[in-house]
Amino acid sequence: MIVVGSHVIPDADLTWRFSRSSGPGGQHVNTTDSRVQLVLDLAGSEAFPDEVKRRLLARLGPEVVVTASERRSQLLNRKAAEERLAERLERALRPPPPRRVPTKPSRGAKQRRIDQKKQRGQTKRLRGRPPID
Repeated sequence: MIVVGSHVIPDADLTWRFSRSSGPGGQHVNTTDSRVQLVLDLAGSEAFPDEVKRRLLARLGPEVVVTASERRSQLLNRKAAEERLAERLERALRPPPPRRVPTKPSRGAKQRRIDQKKQRGQTKRLRGRPPID
């Protein structure tokens, strides 16, 4: 069971997969299934109201897959996967940021830009060889 905000995701909606992890760990890595993959079937889940579910499906798709393999212990990787899934869902649940109101540069900003360009050109012109008189 994972809690995301005020929503509770039951264990029935979660699918766990385990496999051998790569990386350091010596012989331990070759014998234990410490890599964890946590799959949430969003399309089939009843943990979220319809409106929230539509937003999640639009942002994350019908399945959310999280993988954790940085720890040597399967238990620690399970906890890391649960935390990542909860964090990912919380980010997707946030309302979209307010739309940017398009604005035009002011007359002063345009003039400053032109003045900077002229100054830069003057600097570059002065770097060249002096004219021969």
